[in-house]
Amino acid sequence: MDETKSELFWYRNYIVIVLTPLLLLPLPLIIPTPEAKCGYAIILMALYWCTECIPLAVTALLPVILFPMMGIMESGEVCIQYLKDSNMLFIGGLLVAIAVEHWNLHRRIALQVLLIVGVKPSLLMIGFMGTTAFLSMWISNTASTAMMLPIANAVLQQLSDTEASAEEREYDLTAAKDGQENQAFEISELKAKDSSINMDADKDGDTKDIKEIKENNVISSLSFVPPEVYVRTPEAEQRRLRREQKYLKLSKGMSLSVCYAASIGGTATLTGTTPNVIMKGQIDELFPENGGVINFASWFGFSFPNMVLMLALSWLWLQFMFLGFNFKQSFGCGTKKDGDRQAYQVIKDEYKKLGRMKFAEGCVLAVFILLVLLWFTREPGFIPGWATVLFNKDKTYVTDGTVAILMSALFFCIPSNFPGMSRDAEAPSALLNWDIVHEKMPWNILLLLGGGFALAHGSETSGLSVWLGKSLIPLQSIPPFAISILLSLLVAMFTECSSNTATTTLFLPILASMATAIKMHPLYVMFPCTIAASLAFMLPVATPPNAIAFSYGNLKVIDMARAGFILNFLGVITINIAINTWGVAMFQLNTFPSWANTTKTP
Repeated sequence: MDETKSELFWYRNYIVIVLTPLLLLPLPLIIPTPEAKCGYAIILMALYWCTECIPLAVTALLPVILFPMMGIMESGEVCIQYLKDSNMLFIGGLLVAIAVEHWNLHRRIALQVLLIVGVKPSLLMIGFMGTTAFLSMWISNTASTAMMLPIANAVLQQLSDTEASAEEREYDLTAAKDGQENQAFEISELKAKDSSINMDADKDGDTKDIKEIKENNVISSLSFVPPEVYVRTPEAEQRRLRREQKYLKLSKGMSLSVCYAASIGGTATLTGTTPNVIMKGQIDELFPENGGVINFASWFGFSFPNMVLMLALSWLWLQFMFLGFNFKQSFGCGTKKDGDRQAYQVIKDEYKKLGRMKFAEGCVLAVFILLVLLWFTREPGFIPGWATVLFNKDKTYVTDGTVAILMSALFFCIPSNFPGMSRDAEAPSALLNWDIVHEKMPWNILLLLGGGFALAHGSETSGLSVWLGKSLIPLQSIPPFAISILLSLLVAMFTECSSNTATTTLFLPILASMATAIKMHPLYVMFPCTIAASLAFMLPVATPPNAIAFSYGNLKVIDMARAGFILNFLGVITINIAINTWGVAMFQLNTFPSWANTTKTP
């Protein structure tokens, strides 16, 4: 019996692959409508995505097979969904991230920030969280975490070692002082004995062996060694245990702070993490007349303040859990110990290893800054942007994707060394080459994005989105803020056991249908749920940054679950505060937009 169970466990993926489509097959057979057929495809993909019985990217390709064979869409119409403008934006953002990582620019930025912040425990945590979040806005969450955690561990190890050395020195000085006092006491006793011997000798007139007695007493007194020098006292052992326990907690807190900051930081920019790009793509697909309501500038304007607020609350919670609120000890109040100086030196040495900024690093930094400026000024909202003035006079010809591809293409055109500066006879290589891009580009994410867009288009074409909208009309009686909070919590819990990409791909079309059915602004529910999909804080398997931190920080699952459970709630509350305050002002969320009525009907 046990052997049968074991075999079933090892072959579970194959069982899921075969049984799931067979068990769902009655749905399209009994109800042979386009809506039911599309529902069959979506449910099958959802189960495959949740169980990961086959790679996520392969599951994302199923619409290419199922939609044409079920008569929902033609093959050409399905395939074109896999390379849309949002995919180009994502590719451009990834190319910039690859260039930044390839030339170690992210490491230089991180170490420079840490040198400014300092090494006091709370300041160190703020420094690591802020730096990781900033890097995660532009490069992948996984790369940010993988780079920052070794630096954090090296600094904490140095602090611990220096504190241990300081305790040993203090202990040795105390022991030596005790030894000197005991030795002085013995010498005074020796003098007393010496004088008494001399007096007795004078009385008795016997001076024989006086010299020998003195020498023996001197030798015995000088050979005295305090036993405390070699035997560790219980007090010293207690100090050692307390120190190890303190740095174990600090190590746990620092590891969690880095991986959580990576997930939070990715929500601040449109290209920071995949769900953000998915939402833009879904909005453009489902509501083609939205007028570019979501672009880099509008996303940043809403999400960046929300990210800062979430980061501050996360720091406070982790500070409370792992450091306590002893501000004098945590912030130091201007004191500088040897441990602080030596830990600071560790960061300084790492920065020195990078050497002076190279020509290639300067070029990458210049292209990166120019890209961000072009994104912000393309369509800022409050004034006409450069794209509107030069290109987009009657149509949206130039998008954020256009800018991303333009600037990332420069990496293949700019040399990595200034012409004439290199001693080599050959011309210097470009900042990027295709071999590097091919190795580091997450091609599977592009297929996942395309699969999500194909699902959304299929739901729209088949009429499933309209059917879902009508089914959700009873929700109209529930206050909008309650709907937003409940759906955000649902998505935040769902993303703990499923990838955030799959979660947003499945939920966003349903949320859009619900919003149009109950005459609610689609962004009012889609924005909070998209950001909530990045709040995977509770489990090591929920997201790659969590898994990396789990391997570094001596963490147990209960440590991550306890810290992450509260942070999930704090995140959902923060998002809903943001959407009901500056979100309403930015996107007019208290009204139902006219462009939300322009969705296609079958």
